[in-house]
Amino acid sequence: MASFVLLLKEMEDEEKVVYKFGPNEIVMGRIELNKITRKFAELDPIPDPNFLTKFYFDRAAQRLSVCFIRENGHFPDRTTFES
Repeated sequence: MASFVLLLKEMEDEEKVVYKFGPNEIVMGRIELNKITRKFAELDPIPDPNFLTKFYFDRAAQRLSVCFIRENGHFPDRTTFES
């Protein structure tokens, strides 16, 4: 089964970065990565019961981890997780 998660950056500062995440631009939750503690928080779940928030949240967190570690803290305005 293929999976796709769209991530759109809302804001970034020295301490944290916040993205909208979900299957498309209409159905989105919000995720925050604290750059200091390296912890993720779900700010808003996906507001549609037909989509499993945990599924999308976990993949959004995985993509942001790659940005933070492998891409030296570069967080693009728009990115995706695809598998």
